[in-house]
Amino acid sequence: MGWVSDAQKAIALVRRAMASRRAVQSVRHTLDVLPPHPLHHYRVAVYFADGAVNMYQMRQWYKPLAELSKTWPVVVLSRVATGARALLAEDAPPVAFVPTVRDVEAFIADQDIRVVLYVNQNTRNFQMFRYGRRWHVFINHGESDKMYMTTNQYKAYDYAFVAGQAARERLGRVLWEYDIDRRTIEIGRPQADHYSGALPYTPDERTVVLYAPTWEGDRPSAHYGSILSHGEALVRALLATGTHRVIYRPHPRSGVVNREYGAANQRIIAALATSNSADPAAHHVFDDGPELGWQLAAADVAVVDISAMVYDRLAAGKPLLVTRPIDPEAAVDTYGYLQACEWLDAASAPAVVGEVTRVLGDEAATARLTHWVTHYFGDTSPGAATAKFHAAIERLMGEWDVWHDRALDHDEQENDPEPEEAEFDDSEPGLSPGR
Repeated sequence: MGWVSDAQKAIALVRRAMASRRAVQSVRHTLDVLPPHPLHHYRVAVYFADGAVNMYQMRQWYKPLAELSKTWPVVVLSRVATGARALLAEDAPPVAFVPTVRDVEAFIADQDIRVVLYVNQNTRNFQMFRYGRRWHVFINHGESDKMYMTTNQYKAYDYAFVAGQAARERLGRVLWEYDIDRRTIEIGRPQADHYSGALPYTPDERTVVLYAPTWEGDRPSAHYGSILSHGEALVRALLATGTHRVIYRPHPRSGVVNREYGAANQRIIAALATSNSADPAAHHVFDDGPELGWQLAAADVAVVDISAMVYDRLAAGKPLLVTRPIDPEAAVDTYGYLQACEWLDAASAPAVVGEVTRVLGDEAATARLTHWVTHYFGDTSPGAATAKFHAAIERLMGEWDVWHDRALDHDEQENDPEPEEAEFDDSEPGLSPGR
């Protein structure tokens, strides 16, 4: 039956090619009706070599980048048509669609880009690293204690913007010969200054619980997802009280590897709808929208898996419970916040209501939370992280000026003609040009 498998693969390839072609046509049509990019205008570029499936990595940066562009104009260099199409349809910075290396070269030749930001570790980032005389900076798409946060790929960038002291300690434990003091710059969580989205309900006396599980993962070490192990039980318990409101925000990739995980996800969505039908005032929310922020600000307590959502919530400085993975092979960093977080075991999921009540009123839990918020993000007062982000860019722009001036001096020296050989001075007696 190998020919059947080959045929299915061929059909899938053709479908992907057709979808990509349609996306390219859509992007080019959209760009044709937009004004051209002004020449020598942009100073900061965000390099994004992913498609629409990873747009969540870009969306959280829209508002911080919009604020930054008031001082340093920002453009997104989008390499994949589906990603570019999504960016053009959303509240993103200006987009340059540059699918080929030749397109990248042509665009940056007409601009004055001095800082290039990267939100992920796509292997095509290396195609941009070839361009020197600008700073290449990893800004990531979230803060967490996952293995991804200590990859040796950090060394490929000139600098990394990190959230705080916890990130620096994490890198120091894993990376060899990495100059953390020089190559990392703390900026906190500027996204927390720009929480987006409007509440889809009118606040009332109900206790709001955000349940934001991650996907099931594609290998045992990343089996952090809790929908199957915790999710159905804890949502069922919260829906039954009549005094809680659930905001359910599953990872967009939930169920892509494990069908059972995806089926459990659909059952939770259906349970929310059923509960809302029975009690319209409950206003439970299934949230699959692009905006992240209002959920973190609105929830009295969050229940999250080991993922960036732990730290997005931590940056909000409000109570949270972290689901403990049931797979013993799941990698758990016990050096950081996870050594002292409020764990929710699978066996305790049906009793989540009591756990929610506990973390809301436990003074010791509140003190621990305050300590770890500061350790991970520093000053979380409104505007503090944005100021750090802007100061970091300002610093790099200043360093760019210094290195640019050195490069100009070097270029001028190389381009100077060779000094002419001095003519022979035969003014002294007894000397002649032939001697």
